[in-house]
Amino acid sequence: MKAFPSVLFDEAHSEAWTTRREVAEAMNPAHPDDNSYAEAAGVLRRLGHTVAAHVEGEVTPGVLEASDVFVVAHPSGERWERTTGGSPVFSVAEIDAVEAYVAAGGGLVVLAECEQEKYGTNLAELLARFGVAVEHATVQDPANCHNGVATWVLGVLADGQTREITTGPGGTRQDLLAEVRQACFYRAGTLTAPGDATVLFSTSPTAGPAGRPLAVALRHGHGRVVVLADSDLFGDDSIADYDHGQLWANLVTWAARVPEHASSRTAGRPEAERAAEGAAEGVAEGFAVLKAAVERLRPLQAKDGSITGDKDLAVELIAEVSDRVVRLAPHFPHDREYLDAVAADLRRWVSDGLGVPDFLDSLNAFHPDTQREDGLEHLVVFPMYTQNGNPNRNLEAVWIRVVWPDWLAELERGGYDNPMFVPIAFEDFTSGYDTNSAVLFPETVAVRQTPPRFTWGGIFCDREAARFRAVSEAAAATLKLALPPDAARLLASQDLAQDTFVLWDLVHDRTHSHGDLPFDPFMIKQRMPYWLYSLEELRCDLTAFGEAVKLEVAGVPHARYVQYAILFDRLFRFPITGERVRNYDGLGGQLLFAYLHRKGVVRWTDNRLTIDWTRVADAVADLRGEVETLYRDGIDRSKMAHWLAAHRLVAAYVEPHPASVWHQGVQALPTEQKAMVDAVLPDEFPLSMFYEALRRKLADVVESTRGIRA
Repeated sequence: MKAFPSVLFDEAHSEAWTTRREVAEAMNPAHPDDNSYAEAAGVLRRLGHTVAAHVEGEVTPGVLEASDVFVVAHPSGERWERTTGGSPVFSVAEIDAVEAYVAAGGGLVVLAECEQEKYGTNLAELLARFGVAVEHATVQDPANCHNGVATWVLGVLADGQTREITTGPGGTRQDLLAEVRQACFYRAGTLTAPGDATVLFSTSPTAGPAGRPLAVALRHGHGRVVVLADSDLFGDDSIADYDHGQLWANLVTWAARVPEHASSRTAGRPEAERAAEGAAEGVAEGFAVLKAAVERLRPLQAKDGSITGDKDLAVELIAEVSDRVVRLAPHFPHDREYLDAVAADLRRWVSDGLGVPDFLDSLNAFHPDTQREDGLEHLVVFPMYTQNGNPNRNLEAVWIRVVWPDWLAELERGGYDNPMFVPIAFEDFTSGYDTNSAVLFPETVAVRQTPPRFTWGGIFCDREAARFRAVSEAAAATLKLALPPDAARLLASQDLAQDTFVLWDLVHDRTHSHGDLPFDPFMIKQRMPYWLYSLEELRCDLTAFGEAVKLEVAGVPHARYVQYAILFDRLFRFPITGERVRNYDGLGGQLLFAYLHRKGVVRWTDNRLTIDWTRVADAVADLRGEVETLYRDGIDRSKMAHWLAAHRLVAAYVEPHPASVWHQGVQALPTEQKAMVDAVLPDEFPLSMFYEALRRKLADVVESTRGIRA
């Protein structure tokens, strides 16, 4: 779970709160909820965060370095509170260590209290390093309180752009109060903060003192700091009140350091299972020679893969490729049979006169689906076209790594069975993959006859994730969209995005064969209007979204990020990527945006895009319901009637071309099937003005993702 933050609670400085329930029960046997942050720790763990406690000794750089967030929850002398023990006073060295930790990128969350000065702690000295102070007060607000208790004040939520924090190189805006509508501060003090701090909650005009900050967030160096003037709102007996749980999740996630992405040479594979460094370098050098030979062969090949150029040179280059495959084979012992077959297919290609290549034997020997082991590497050499990339069947070589973490394997075994699915990442590749292609499919390989069935399909999660991050971050900045902290973290973390795409693809891919299907879901080679492909792909994504909602409730932390990934990729990248000729993925994105806009879930106002995050899941479920009804009713329709019904569904939300014959209805269409399909306009559903403008603004970003490496 390296992509998720590590949170360290200080419990060595006489804190009034502990994340360890058994310690809270020992501290306060009569009412442990008054001293327990166990539920708060549980909220974080369900998000994938790891949570630990520092229970004794000084806070040193060594203690802090392994954590992404450091939490200090109300240190106090024992005269005033039941505590975890130790001194409530931080030494100068400890304060120096915390400040340096934040300046270097760490996060700090501090929870103070009312009448702060009486507790015998020097929390003021720690907070002063960041320009924050806790005022010695107890806020009262009889007109704006919880349960009629004047000291249980309801905070005034910051609104509009005043609650947003701009972070990241692309100017990504974050909303720390996303999905938070109200919070109660139980016996709170008030805060002062520097001018560049963001005030999240303040006291109301009727409070005493009025209009004072209750919660603030700020940047310090490369790190982030959050301070609240009350600690009770996240205790076990209060975190379920109002939106406290969501607020807590937002604040800690925002504060957390985003780890740098490990290079593809070391990411994913357990150290004990990797070859020695010298051997790994040997693979890199050998692949470089292999790659160079393949690239010299490329201009000698025709579209079908046959050699039409200098055949003597081709024979030399194929011999070089074969020799390198043989030399590299010992580094891939699990692929010995396959690589032997590759060498044999290369030799036969030459002996048969360098015509259309036939790699059926090696294709039949390659079964990555039976070797789904995290970090396992494969050397793949085939004459093939690369889908969404090179349309010619050139010889290609790709060095890949399987991405199959334990949590995903458990999900696949436990109800999301998809034995053909093989998520992979690039180590290196030839120029057929220096394109938009992000898949490795057996049906693209040149063979003498199509096998009876294909048993695997590879999807490059690293490229998909990198492409998604680049376009989504640029779109969010361009549209001035304020992101929830966890969504912003998804765009900032390649590791998190890769794992997210693996889960998304697992569920999406299997959905093609599940549900009420009025036609063959794998219909890409069938002749029918492209909006049917669009609805099928969209149906699978809407289903994956719904399953992710269920998995989030079940405690799968990646599931929440799958929802963001589907939403952002569909809304931002799909509609503006690729040609406008029968762009079925683009149309699916247009349909989702139009539906959400029609329902008021997304709004484009004052040149800003806003999303009502609390309504997204229900709206997606409603659109899924409309598509599934179309499918279910389609079982009883003729083909032509179903095609027309599908067009009407799309046209209800996405305006067809004014010259569309299909939109005029059946009376305008020819009766012959081929002529009906030919009547479909190349761009039957043109981009809206919104997307035309977005496409122009992001054209360079989209182009930069061609051949992108993580």
